[in-house]
Amino acid sequence: MKVAVDTVIFTIQSGELNVLLVKRKIPPFVGQRAIPGGFVLDDEDLDQAALRELKEETGVADVYLEQLYSFGDPRRDPRGRIISVSYFALISADRTLQAGTDASEAAWWPMAKLPSLAFDHAEILNYALERLRNKLEYTTVGFQLLPEKFTLTELQTVYEAILDKQLDKRNFRRKMALLKILKPLKEYQRAGRRPAQLFRFAANQFEKLKGKGILFPF
Repeated sequence: MKVAVDTVIFTIQSGELNVLLVKRKIPPFVGQRAIPGGFVLDDEDLDQAALRELKEETGVADVYLEQLYSFGDPRRDPRGRIISVSYFALISADRTLQAGTDASEAAWWPMAKLPSLAFDHAEILNYALERLRNKLEYTTVGFQLLPEKFTLTELQTVYEAILDKQLDKRNFRRKMALLKILKPLKEYQRAGRRPAQLFRFAANQFEKLKGKGILFPF
């Protein structure tokens, strides 16, 4: 039995949730899209293996990975009994991608328009998406997809992209105001007809909310 690691990387592009996929250039599933990953070496732990494979296949480094789940269907890999430990992370879409080792291409793909995927990677992606949506309820995971300073429209776009549904603008802003986790800045983003006020995430306020068990009502 062998152990592999697979890493789901999400980002937001043009208001859509995207995932990082590579194009395989070695068997099995040559030419098919897949989640970045590979086998764990004898001298490394799981986290090290996930970070190494991600950098080798996509050029992405310096990213915080969260362990997701283990997939062990005996038929998941035609090469034999291979258990995959999956990870996921959120990064900015402006990160440079560069394919290497057993991947011929690394690119962002909209979750709504996924190609056929190798192995059981469609199942892994669905599990990762469910985990991400659940984390919106009790963490600030959505803010990881934003710059340090952002508009309320940009914040709502992130939530809508992850949840795959439109949110009422007035209700969204009212709920965010009640949570008091946004710090208004005396700066504006000049785009469109009216300048939009910029905000910053108030980490200290969120720490207070965590102790009270307050959830994000979306």
